[in-house]
Amino acid sequence: MSTELPQSSIPLFPTVASYREWRRNAYKESKSVGFVATMGALHQGHLSLVRRSLAENDLTVLSIFVNPAQFAPHEDLATYPRTLPRDLELLSEVSVSGRSPAAVFVPTVNEMYPSGIVLSVDQQKGTFVEVKGYGHQMEGRTRPAFFRGVATVVTKLFNVIEPTRTYFGQKDIQQALLLRKMTRDLLLSHPEPENLFIVPTARDPKTSLALSSRNSYLTDHERENAAPALYAALDAAKSAWESGAPKAECISRAQAVVERKKAELGDAVDLRLDYIDMNDPESFDELSPTVSRGEWEADQEGRPVVLSGAMYVGKTRLIDNIVLGARHTLGIVG
Repeated sequence: MSTELPQSSIPLFPTVASYREWRRNAYKESKSVGFVATMGALHQGHLSLVRRSLAENDLTVLSIFVNPAQFAPHEDLATYPRTLPRDLELLSEVSVSGRSPAAVFVPTVNEMYPSGIVLSVDQQKGTFVEVKGYGHQMEGRTRPAFFRGVATVVTKLFNVIEPTRTYFGQKDIQQALLLRKMTRDLLLSHPEPENLFIVPTARDPKTSLALSSRNSYLTDHERENAAPALYAALDAAKSAWESGAPKAECISRAQAVVERKKAELGDAVDLRLDYIDMNDPESFDELSPTVSRGEWEADQEGRPVVLSGAMYVGKTRLIDNIVLGARHTLGIVG
């Protein structure tokens, strides 16, 4: 990100010190602060989080920071979309009950990582946060250092922003659930665990594709004809689960949806399924292949199941999920 900040009608704070001065005034005025953490390249999914915060808090703060600690050396840190002027323009147009975003924290990498940061975990020096036992399942299977990077940067952001409430998207549900565990285990007061809310995934109204900054990597053909196969696969697994099929059959039906789409597209699009699985939202452990909905709900007293998946469309990796059961028990609002 350039050190020269664009013009903005919303106050921008590039340093911890400048933001904290602003935050002290909010304390003096006894105003609640809602927080939305982003890596920029904002879309309607981000804005749905912002609107929720505006409706529930006196002041709403965003962070825009592309966090190097959650990228592996082979991943897309250098090419990740950076669109700060456009992001600020979008934010300036959002208003709920007369409230608009009050501040945007836009730190540099040096501000967030005073000891420096390199992409290779083995070569990193400094302080990092890891939520042990919860980062190797689901997304962690493919991206083993990802949640360490997320937990580290979000801990820093919570320490800086000191939010009353904070909002994350369901599209990244494992991330949100893991961060709630982190706030509990570290005894954080800003926010307290019950004030970390998960907002339902925003989707394209025509294709049901989950909105994501990485969708900008897709061609029009990939976005319209290939990418929606992931949600369609998850939906097929959901239907099978609700009909009483065991987990193995649910996953098989989902995989078949992707295979049919691959055959339909031929060589026009490189479509590759990374994984589809069903996991316990508390432990993140995989469900047994033989368990069915009736057995799970009887044994777990109605605890929901996280059905999630990841798929490559060309070089772009997409993720999505559906919560099977009482999603409000996971703090999903709306």
